[in-house]
Amino acid sequence: MNKRMEELVKAYRPKDDSSNIKRVDAYQLLTSYGSFTVSEAKISPRLKKVTLSRAALDTLLSESQKMSVIDLEYVAAYRFFLAEALNRICDGKLRDVLTGILHDRQSGALVFEVEGFEPDADKDFDKMLKLSTAVSYLYGKSNLDSMSGKYYARFAVENTDASDSFLRKFAERMTLHNDGSYVKELTDYVLMMKLAEREVKGGYSLLLHLDDWEDLALFSNHPIGNRSLKFSSPPSKGLSYSVHHPIFHQDRHGLPCMSYIDQFVKPATTEEGLYVYALSQSLETSQSVLGFELKVGMFVICNNHFWLHGRDKFAENTKLYRELMRQRGIFFTNLYRQPYPDELERF
Repeated sequence: MNKRMEELVKAYRPKDDSSNIKRVDAYQLLTSYGSFTVSEAKISPRLKKVTLSRAALDTLLSESQKMSVIDLEYVAAYRFFLAEALNRICDGKLRDVLTGILHDRQSGALVFEVEGFEPDADKDFDKMLKLSTAVSYLYGKSNLDSMSGKYYARFAVENTDASDSFLRKFAERMTLHNDGSYVKELTDYVLMMKLAEREVKGGYSLLLHLDDWEDLALFSNHPIGNRSLKFSSPPSKGLSYSVHHPIFHQDRHGLPCMSYIDQFVKPATTEEGLYVYALSQSLETSQSVLGFELKVGMFVICNNHFWLHGRDKFAENTKLYRELMRQRGIFFTNLYRQPYPDELERF
């Protein structure tokens, strides 16, 4: 263990310390495509924002007016129809733009919004599901979410909680992590949409790009980082198996990628445990963490291999309520490159 790691294992970062988070509060326009625009965060050009016109969304909803939530849940082909319709409404350009952003190592993450769209979760969930599904099926296919048994999961964070993971813990920061570290399917992307929110202060979305992490080389080149470790999930995730894979792997260009979450990795030795502890402390104290707020009806999408995501803690409030929807899955370009059960395939 070198000097830097020795320093990390001697420290503990309280989860209410957000002093290192860079707030994303402004974007600058890059390109207009008529029915949508692309901007980038002024504080970090890696994070893009795609803004769809309200007219484009209204056309999509009109063309799918008789399509129900049950249709989308039961018949996967309907999801592809929505994606194709949205791309056509956007003059055949949206698919290429989104795919380009998400595959680009220099970017790989975006916030998606619709002009003037202020939905209500109780009345407009079908609209939000259609929009997010149309977008996600432009570049990939959603995996089955074991927590919900559907291609998406819907869950809430409230002031009281008895769950077995940090997903619903309002008073705890959800530490930076990759999704899908404990499942047998490849997880290329993650989409998180805000469905509803009441009496909320804090709880900012967090992102960290691997190439901006100060200690990437230290941990990705360490022998333990390339050793197969056990990952398993709590009962709420609905899975009875464990998987084994390294925390770090390489993409087809030889660049480091991660598959990691602190709660679900199970180190077996003191050496492994201290490595994982130091890794977590390094991530949480990075000076390159981005924090931003999503409005209801907006969502964030990131490449799950070189972006880590999390959520800052909420201020306590007995009336606190936030509802989210998650879709995660595999890029069309990786459909036949499934990893596990024993080692993460170099895709």
